[in-house]
Amino acid sequence: MTASTRADIPTARRIVVKVGSSSISGENAGKIQPIVDALAEAHARGTEVVLVSSGAIATGMPYLRLGERPTDLATQQAAAAVGQNVLIYRYQEALRSFRIIAGQVLLTAGDLDNPTPRSNARRAMERLLGLRILPIVNENDTVATHEIRFGDNDRLAALVASLIGADALVLLSDIESLYTRPPDEPGARPIQRIEYGDDLRGYEFGSVVVNSVGTGGAATKVSAARVAAASGVGVLVTSADLVDRALRGDDIGTWFDPHPEPVSMPLTGPLRRTGAPHAVDTLGG
Repeated sequence: MTASTRADIPTARRIVVKVGSSSISGENAGKIQPIVDALAEAHARGTEVVLVSSGAIATGMPYLRLGERPTDLATQQAAAAVGQNVLIYRYQEALRSFRIIAGQVLLTAGDLDNPTPRSNARRAMERLLGLRILPIVNENDTVATHEIRFGDNDRLAALVASLIGADALVLLSDIESLYTRPPDEPGARPIQRIEYGDDLRGYEFGSVVVNSVGTGGAATKVSAARVAAASGVGVLVTSADLVDRALRGDDIGTWFDPHPEPVSMPLTGPLRRTGAPHAVDTLGG
């Protein structure tokens, strides 16, 4: 049953959790364990958990002796090829004590735009969840091109949540909640809840942020939350450091109400991608 409020997350049948590169790579690589601890706690109570994890390129960079994120596609692909292997190993090591097995699922935008690979991806993840495997999803950076990329894994997580009929989506960030304007500016106030259909034009979510290890920002999370909410998935945006509290349904972060009467995702044709990161106006507009 779709989570109508954040308090419904602990009893949700199926949830998708997304974590960004900056939360699990470099000096933050040690944060993988507490994130996994929270996922395992949800898994132990019977929840089906899917993790969408960025970080392949960022994780691979030190092994290629790169001091900053590469800008050319070939080096990004090389870093992803090395980093994805290391990243999955780290997750599996963190999961080992819980006797949970991870399953790697790599997707491109083309996979979700075309009915046959989209159906295959959904069937594979359904089977993994039925076998109590924890799918770890990432963009297939080794073969993706600039022209067909998702752009950020917040959007990928929203599309995956819609694809598998998740009851809730948790987007983990570097800050506890979204704000009415950049949180370092005077007058910025945390946003506790966004009802479906709320007018967001009075808020300043900023542009897409590109740092040394990843891409994303508040605007991409709002855009992704709109996509998921439109398909009937409740969305919580909060800090990666609070993932345990998020999955316990605590009153934290920013909650996006799901569409009360969502339209089912079509089995054929392109998957609709509602809203662009730079055009945040009305939820579900």
